[in-house]
Amino acid sequence: MSLKQPLGISIHSDKMTQKIKITSIEIKDIEVSCLKDYFHAEIIGSKDRKFSWWKVLRRARRSKRCNFIFWWRIANYLHTKKGTLKSLSNTLGNRMVSKHNMEVMLGAEIDEGFVIGHNVGIVIAKNVKIGKNFTIRQNCTIGLDDKSNEPIVIGDNVEMGANSCIIGSGITIGDNVTLGAMSFVNKDIPSDSIVITKKETIIKHK
Repeated sequence: MSLKQPLGISIHSDKMTQKIKITSIEIKDIEVSCLKDYFHAEIIGSKDRKFSWWKVLRRARRSKRCNFIFWWRIANYLHTKKGTLKSLSNTLGNRMVSKHNMEVMLGAEIDEGFVIGHNVGIVIAKNVKIGKNFTIRQNCTIGLDDKSNEPIVIGDNVEMGANSCIIGSGITIGDNVTLGAMSFVNKDIPSDSIVITKKETIIKHK
């Protein structure tokens, strides 16, 4: 089974070797089996389920969420290379922004278990380090304020509610943290916390 992307790139699955290769007019075949753990957790859905590359490619074709994660993982992998491969990753990344209307910048470090609630309006800067089982929902931003080069570090099992923002430099968010919808974070958050940004609705009679 194969999956094509409009860049002259094809992903081919070999049932005999249980490996996949990326093929392009510009590059030779590259085995990307090193991404198997990511795909197992994020596209198959659980490491308790049986893994197969055929299932990965099928879900990447049918689901917008899986399609984005699949191609972003490959682009981010190629981004660690040099020359033509890195250039190809940048082109692929730009195409994904246009297709999905969201941007997870190449170079961002996101551990396995990355979950996207809805593919709308999400922006994640490249200078971030995110742990396992991170969930992000629509219209969320993780960005830098350019006050320093220190990364934003987010622990394991963190969830961001819709329309939330994490803005700053050198911010650390611990493990098992939940950010409520429309939360704004610009400072460290300890582990095992729930963050709610107070909002007030005022209703007046006409």
